[in-house]
Amino acid sequence: MTPLEPDDRELRYAEYVLGVLDARERAAVERESAERPDAAAAIDAWSQRLSPLAAEIAPLEPPARVWDAIRRRLRLDERTRVAPRAAHAGLWENLRFWHWLGLGSAAISATAIAVLLAVILRRPTPPPIPYMAATIVQADHRIGWTATMDIAHSRMIVIPGVPRRLSAGRAPELWLIPQAGRPIPVGMISDSAAVTIELPASLVARLGPTAALAVSAEPVGGSPTGRPTGPVIGTGAIGAAASAPTSPATAATRPESPPGSRAA
Repeated sequence: MTPLEPDDRELRYAEYVLGVLDARERAAVERESAERPDAAAAIDAWSQRLSPLAAEIAPLEPPARVWDAIRRRLRLDERTRVAPRAAHAGLWENLRFWHWLGLGSAAISATAIAVLLAVILRRPTPPPIPYMAATIVQADHRIGWTATMDIAHSRMIVIPGVPRRLSAGRAPELWLIPQAGRPIPVGMISDSAAVTIELPASLVARLGPTAALAVSAEPVGGSPTGRPTGPVIGTGAIGAAASAPTSPATAATRPESPPGSRAA
């Protein structure tokens, strides 16, 4: 197997956490994680960064026929026949005993739940989420970029994965898509290097699980209209991130122009 470059290894660790590798590739990553502490640390960092995004997946209610089939398979609707009780049945064979014991257990459980809810409701409101993250996925299901937002310092770090190659004279521009709102320009990003973008307070206030990020192909320097003019090549929902990124983004240089500017 040809040794992977550092950026390719980071991408493979992210794909491992997302569950998009085949069985052979997953086994190779797991062997590497067992043999190399730095590989295990990188996988753990990606897991903390990406796993909160799964919380945004809406639950799917199975069709009624699925439950009907389960009930038939387990014979839950069949009437249970109780064998005649022996003349001198003991306490353990006494159905009434088990009936009242079950009611008592249910009452104790309900009381415990009520106490637990009271404790939770009395807790102070947790502090704001310090970090948010978004994985920008392209039409080919490959990760184009990973964006991590440092809320306390009002900045965003965007790391390329396997971005789509654009034609000459076009460059990727990042947009914030608020819920039921028009796209807001965030800044120009790169297909080959990590970029740090300073975020204005008005944009930070609109980050959250109801918003998303998108990347479009624009003229070099950015959209001339302040709105996407080229095709959208990737999107990703915003979710909470457990920790700050530990990746080549820490060495990224910050752009000299503010988000949404037209500088190349």
